Amino acid sequence: MSPDNPHDHSSCCGGEHHHSDSHHDGHRPGESAEGRADLSGPAESPITVEVTRGSLVESVHRARACIVDAGGHVLARWGDIDSPIYPRSAIKSLQAIPLVESGALDAFGLGDEELALACSSHNGEARHTELARSWAGRVGLTLDDYECGAQIPYDPATAEDLVRRGEAPTAFHNNCSGKHSGFLTTAKHRAERLKGYVRYEHPVQQRILGVMEQMTGQDLFGAPWGVDGCSIPTIGIPLGAIAYAMARIADPVDLPDARAEAVTRIAAAWGKHPFLIGGTGTFDTALMEAAGGAVLVKGGAEGVGCAVIPEQGIGIALKIEDGAARAREVALAALIRSTQALTEAQWARVPQLLTTPLLNRAGARVGEVRAAGGWPSA
Repeated sequence: MSPDNPHDHSSCCGGEHHHSDSHHDGHRPGESAEGRADLSGPAESPITVEVTRGSLVESVHRARACIVDAGGHVLARWGDIDSPIYPRSAIKSLQAIPLVESGALDAFGLGDEELALACSSHNGEARHTELARSWAGRVGLTLDDYECGAQIPYDPATAEDLVRRGEAPTAFHNNCSGKHSGFLTTAKHRAERLKGYVRYEHPVQQRILGVMEQMTGQDLFGAPWGVDGCSIPTIGIPLGAIAYAMARIADPVDLPDARAEAVTRIAAAWGKHPFLIGGTGTFDTALMEAAGGAVLVKGGAEGVGCAVIPEQGIGIALKIEDGAARAREVALAALIRSTQALTEAQWARVPQLLTTPLLNRAGARVGEVRAAGGWPSA
């Protein structure tokens, strides 16, 4: 793919979109590839997550999901994986590729911590904001350059501390400040205008669009798009294609050399710094700390989640139909468990990720959020 023509597919697949074809040619649900767990599932049926209160199932969340390998083979699927969804923040790893591939990361002397922050939806804790502030200073950016907007930190203790000190949150507290630092750094390195870097037509976003086309194997020209919470475009992509892109991060064997090197560096930074990806009490950080590098995860708004399992060369994508984060976390943990990428001893460190306690105002457990019966990990 030419960096100056983001819609040039010649270096990856000759203009064809192999991923959509491979849904019909690969492993059918229930077939087990050599060296992997049996990923048999209920095929076209959606995943369901139950919320109990006492002895009653009070609410049910439905989800679509799939597990795909780097060859584009669908190893397991639940529900419709061909209709487009907005992946939101779950694909920040893809959006970070130009930061590495352009040479911008190295040109400014940035490293794994900054790269991890570029992939994060962080809590706005001190470690996150100090790193974002330091990064901006190194590149010669100011808060006025950031178009993501200010945000009250997700971390309650940090937010309360700001209030006590009488300070207003800034763009550095925005959970997407690392991603935006990456966008601005790439634009600065390529001598592109900084103003308007969040707009669909800006070279920063067009470059990312081209990267997403190549990684997902999709022609995204004319794809539905909207504006994300942090002001950048979010593009409608089939769920199966998102899982395919994650699988290519897990196993970049068929990517052009420069892109394979970029995703390898991103995956290493992503796994090395789980706290930077989320922070205190977050699902992403807790699961990756327990996994010890065996699994990379990233959640997004409206119930989207992705996972990369490097040793198996597979990717997972999930969409909770009603957008509930509580269901996304339980469902994604259950899907990861079905791959046997983590040991039971590792899961024992984070049992709350598989079955989340439902607490009342007094802190008493009154129910739980859990995977329903009838699919692999239940």
